[in-house]
Amino acid sequence: MAATLYLASGSPRRRELLTQIGVPFVPLSVAIDETPAPDETPAAYVERLARGKAAAGLASLADRQAVVLGADTTVVLDGRILGKPGERAEALAMLQALGGREHEVLTAVALAAVGRSVVRVVRSRVAFRPLTSAEAEAYWATGEPLDKAGGYAIQGFAAVFVSGLEGSYSAVVGLPLCETAQLLAEFGIPCWQQQ
Repeated sequence: MAATLYLASGSPRRRELLTQIGVPFVPLSVAIDETPAPDETPAAYVERLARGKAAAGLASLADRQAVVLGADTTVVLDGRILGKPGERAEALAMLQALGGREHEVLTAVALAAVGRSVVRVVRSRVAFRPLTSAEAEAYWATGEPLDKAGGYAIQGFAAVFVSGLEGSYSAVVGLPLCETAQLLAEFGIPCWQQQ
């Protein structure tokens, strides 16, 4: 019998993506500090957060057979991490900065079990067409940018801004499915399980 997988994430997107590939899981709520450390690279940042979520989830469980998945996604423009905008002005500034340019999206996925932890960071490049300030305002009014890294959701209304993507679409959404499936297999958790 496969180990029980716990998802240490409140993200509905990550839940949908795991369900899409037929992997049953138990959702876990974990809280970790997501403040970037001084001089921390974006890749080190997402890796630290994914590992931290998985470790915090594992520490909260009595199940010695548990496998916990943690993940984190960040948007990077000119080497700078664009987190979740706290308010309208910040979101509009992010959208204007992304417009007409390419940016990088980094997603780390970590799996933790007793005595074992692995992590993988996936890099994707996303190109936005130029945006008008009216479009940015209208997008903000949808409510979608508020809890999204970089202030947008590629799988949502912001899809109309995306002129190109190089890499993993599912990683930009929040969980790189190819790499996640490979890591899960290492822990004896198959995809396409009967629900």
